[in-house]
Amino acid sequence: MLLVLLGLLGAPAAAAPPARAPLAIGPDSVVQQAAGPQYRRGWLHRLFWGFHYRDEWATPISAPVFNLATAVPGGLTPVREGGSFQTKNLRLVAANGQQFVLRSVDKDPTAALPERLRGGLIGRLMKDQTSVIHPYGAYIVPPLAAAAGVYHTNPRLVYLGDDPGLGEYRAAFANQLYLFEERPEGDQRMVESFGRSAQVVSSRVVFGRLVQDSRHRVDARQYLRSRLFDMWLGDWSRREDQWRWARFAAPDSSVVYRAIPRDRDHAFFKFDDGVLTRLISFVKTNYQTFTREIRLHDVEGLNRAARPMDKSLLVYLSEQDFRQVADSLRRRLSDDVIGQAVGLWPPPIYALSGEEFRQKLISRREQLPRVAEEFYRQLARDVEIPGTDGPEHFVVEAVGDWKVRVRVLALGKGGAARLVGERVFDARQTGSIKLFGLGGNDRFDLIGSPDRRIRIDLYDGQGQDLIHQPDSAGSGFRARVRVFDSGDGNVLKVDKQAVEVESYQPRANEYDAAGWLLRHRLY
Repeated sequence: MLLVLLGLLGAPAAAAPPARAPLAIGPDSVVQQAAGPQYRRGWLHRLFWGFHYRDEWATPISAPVFNLATAVPGGLTPVREGGSFQTKNLRLVAANGQQFVLRSVDKDPTAALPERLRGGLIGRLMKDQTSVIHPYGAYIVPPLAAAAGVYHTNPRLVYLGDDPGLGEYRAAFANQLYLFEERPEGDQRMVESFGRSAQVVSSRVVFGRLVQDSRHRVDARQYLRSRLFDMWLGDWSRREDQWRWARFAAPDSSVVYRAIPRDRDHAFFKFDDGVLTRLISFVKTNYQTFTREIRLHDVEGLNRAARPMDKSLLVYLSEQDFRQVADSLRRRLSDDVIGQAVGLWPPPIYALSGEEFRQKLISRREQLPRVAEEFYRQLARDVEIPGTDGPEHFVVEAVGDWKVRVRVLALGKGGAARLVGERVFDARQTGSIKLFGLGGNDRFDLIGSPDRRIRIDLYDGQGQDLIHQPDSAGSGFRARVRVFDSGDGNVLKVDKQAVEVESYQPRANEYDAAGWLLRHRLY
């Protein structure tokens, strides 16, 4: 019966959108265009497949005509087609070498399907569900991000006609609405919203350097600010490729990276307002609908895509850090800031979404401290701390009932040590801590008898490591510590009656820096 219902409800979506025809361009170089009139559906379809943002997609708005020859001094040259499985992108280069991108407002998730399925029922329904995304959501993010202290792109809504400058890309890209923005890569010293960084790099570059050399680090509090901002917007698709990183030299000769979030396609998601989409949302818990309330039991699903990044980059931050950043965000995102941001929408869109969004954003802002507390608790339950391919000194130390301190120090020439990070863990919040030496000849010290309510696992990785328990003899050691020994020349100076030692074959993602990138889908 369900299959019959799916077929009946899905059948109307078979109608393809009309071919893109050039619009009449008035003397003021402005056109009237709806982003997706094909998403306007009847009441029965909406009841089962969601009301979503169908009215916003189907409402014509005014958009300035984009001219490749005059958009920036010296004009723009298309150089490459790109994009994700949903968004179609066209990369552009200015005369001075600066890169920009045109990102299609309309999406096509069917590109992720085998070609034989794209025109069938599944493909039609997937395309129809593009309406869960607000077509102009990304347009209001920049002023909100600026107020929050979060780096951001600066999209402009434009209409690209049948511009001869498109060249070979003319057939694929002409006569559509786009967001035009800077491409966050390379030298961005002219862009304030990227921190005026002389070098913006990809997640692949950053995570590779983080596990190769401990002198490279991410500004964890700035990243946390960006992540809480994501949650406020309801942006649940924050995997590694959705980020770029502004590189800065620090006074101590280290290198600091600050996060640049990009691609806000899944902010303000509205999915569970149909009978069938509501049922699907119980299974796909990462499909988080943007509502007035950020439900605490939904925080895990909201952050699932970014979980590997969060576990690595926030590992040394305390509960107080989370609280302070959340309080700062709540203060900075004032009612006036929110009202001015949603006021940027074209009047027909503001009439449909403006007041609803203003109220939701104000309500969600007030919940940020509680959300940050829940976010911290989830990350604190099971902790993973990686080293690098250089030599490190891991110190695990008992600091009283319930508490364990972990310090990681980079070892230099002549035995010099530099603190990489440290944190005190509480057994009431943390159940396990895993330390990964990765490459290099590392040292692991167990000092005192860490609270046995926390399971501590030591993974040697590549290199010849020393695992040392300085006061093992007669210490009454009662901790739950396990050493995973790959048998590649490690020296174990521990009481094997108190410390479990297991022979193991390291998996690729726990052996060295290159393998660690598998955890981040970057290798």
